[in-house]
Amino acid sequence: MEIIRKLFGMFLLLLIVLAPQEMVVPSEARTCESKSHAFKGPCLSDHNCGLVCRNEGFPDGWCRGIRRRCFCTRRC
Repeated sequence: MEIIRKLFGMFLLLLIVLAPQEMVVPSEARTCESKSHAFKGPCLSDHNCGLVCRNEGFPDGWCRGIRRRCFCTRRC
């Protein structure tokens, strides 16, 4: 009987420690976009767009749309 109590106590302790980690659902941050003010011409390279956006203070950027414009991105 004593062993069962100890095992049950250890099980409850593990449940208390591990359960909150399983219950946390990570949320994805929204991404905001802004048309680059410094990029000129059609955007043909995501790499070049990203470099221009980093110079404008954004973490990244990519080409998008039918007209192939450079859009800078950041977390909202």
